[in-house]
Amino acid sequence: MAQVSGQGTIWNLPNYSGELFTADAINTPILTMLGGLSGGGLQTDNFEFPVASEYDFPAEAQPAITETASLTAPAATAAVRAQVKNVTQIFHQAVNLSYEKLANGGRLSGINTAGASNNVSDALAFQINYNLQIMARNVEHTILNGTYSIATNAGTANKTRGLLEAASLTGGTNIAAAAAALSKDLLQQLFREMFDNGAMFMNPVIFVNGFQKQALSDIYGYAPESRNVGGVNIQQIETDFGNIGIAPAHRFMPADDLLLTDMSVIEPVFQPVPGKGNFFYEDLSKTGASESGQLFGKFGVSHGPSFALGKITGLATA
Repeated sequence: MAQVSGQGTIWNLPNYSGELFTADAINTPILTMLGGLSGGGLQTDNFEFPVASEYDFPAEAQPAITETASLTAPAATAAVRAQVKNVTQIFHQAVNLSYEKLANGGRLSGINTAGASNNVSDALAFQINYNLQIMARNVEHTILNGTYSIATNAGTANKTRGLLEAASLTGGTNIAAAAAALSKDLLQQLFREMFDNGAMFMNPVIFVNGFQKQALSDIYGYAPESRNVGGVNIQQIETDFGNIGIAPAHRFMPADDLLLTDMSVIEPVFQPVPGKGNFFYEDLSKTGASESGQLFGKFGVSHGPSFALGKITGLATA
């Protein structure tokens, strides 16, 4: 199986009968949590947007102020704020099918048993939806793994900062496992250090790949004895800092990382094109006997303050 780059024809996009399947991930759990690509998040008309405006306090201390000293006002104190920013970036796909391809929906390749039919009744709609799913997968990957870059000219791409990189900003919690297996001690250290760094634990959720999800269930799992039911699927941990949810295993998470993020501070950011909206399909001008169009959208992640994020990196994966 492969993808065709360029125009689709009856020769490079054969029709088959049989139920459609793909082994690749088409579910996007974080994007779904954030409301999908429908544009329900923050809206912006500037590719650069603020994520947080942070300030801090001096170390707490017991004052030692004499009566004499109190007769004179102390030096003024004021909070200095710092702004954290991110950017929206372009997601762009195109579809191009020849009229000949569209006109030959009944021409089947492969096994042609009597009564067989093309498993795609509308080739153009199928390819548009396929490309939209590509965009959704890329958005989901970027939410987790995006690396920040801001454009300074038309030849430089804006790239939004994802949650894993945001956890590495000043104030985020980062624990290097140094190839150690995930353990309760490492998790307790993560929770404690995030609390010490200021995490609110309003709606904390852990994201891991399949290997670490199984490890979490092994660490916290307890199955009552039964003759006909076995196994555990840990979806929430009770901790000293509140309940922490565990998302289903995520195929786009690095296998050796664990991410803990407070979903209460995370929002999707959309930058619609005036008169068109965001993540839209439009026909392109014709240059020949084909239907061609493009899908376009701009998306960024408002990941909130870094102290609401934490991660364990370099975990054992075997």
